[in-house]
Amino acid sequence: MKFIKLITAFFLISTLLTSCNGEDNADGYGNFEATEITISAENNGKLMQFDINEGELLQKDEFIGYIDTIPLHLKREQLLVSKSVIASKSKGVLSQINVLKAQLNTANTNKKRIENLIKDNAGTQKQLDDVLGQIDVIKNQIRSVEIQNAPVVNEIKSVDTQIQQIEDQISKCKIINPITGTVLTKYAEPNEITTFGKPLYKIADLKTMQLRVYISETQLSNLKIGQKVTVKIDSDNTMKSYEGTISWVSSEAEFTPKIIQTKEERVALVYAIKVDVANDGNLKIGMPAEMWLTNN
Repeated sequence: MKFIKLITAFFLISTLLTSCNGEDNADGYGNFEATEITISAENNGKLMQFDINEGELLQKDEFIGYIDTIPLHLKREQLLVSKSVIASKSKGVLSQINVLKAQLNTANTNKKRIENLIKDNAGTQKQLDDVLGQIDVIKNQIRSVEIQNAPVVNEIKSVDTQIQQIEDQISKCKIINPITGTVLTKYAEPNEITTFGKPLYKIADLKTMQLRVYISETQLSNLKIGQKVTVKIDSDNTMKSYEGTISWVSSEAEFTPKIIQTKEERVALVYAIKVDVANDGNLKIGMPAEMWLTNN
């Protein structure tokens, strides 16, 4: 009887060991990540409005706040006044140019009339020479006046450029969300003073998560971009499965990341790949997961 019990116990232990040794392992392990974008201020000033909260879903091109624009508007008005003052100085010069251009048109008309008279033997060469000389004098006078007016014209152009720069700064005081995504971190609050380049919030599109997995060189030949794989995460007492698609495979090998604990695995060269997985709301940045090449 004791012999039968020993045989039975040996059989159970052997079965258990066989089962454990034959258990399938995942083809890769990694963590979920997403492309995170930090949105920064494009101007200096007080945050008059900044209506976002961490975890909030924002739409692309959504208006979420603005920086105080009163100083910029005042500067713009000052430049417009300066432009008016400068333009008033050039009015007399511009009117003088208009008079000279009218005289030039009259002289050109007389030139054509005299040329026609000469063809009909009713005019003289001296008359034509006198008109040509008059035209040259008027053109020289116009050039002289234009040269005198050049600094004023250039000054007006300079003011126009400054006004355009101010208008560009005013438009950049509006905080427009660039992508559809979820707010991960909020760095500023309304009524705070912000500066150019200061981070305001961090956002990421979490609809599709990327699982970064490291695989060995022997596995590389079995993978290709666009290939469907199974991704599993811990869920209660079981593993929850998702369908994933390989979207990127590294072209260069690297050492196994430090999160791998065993010495043998740390010294091995591996390749990084990314697997796109549709997020049902349960996948989070940094969450560990397994990749399976076959459905197990």
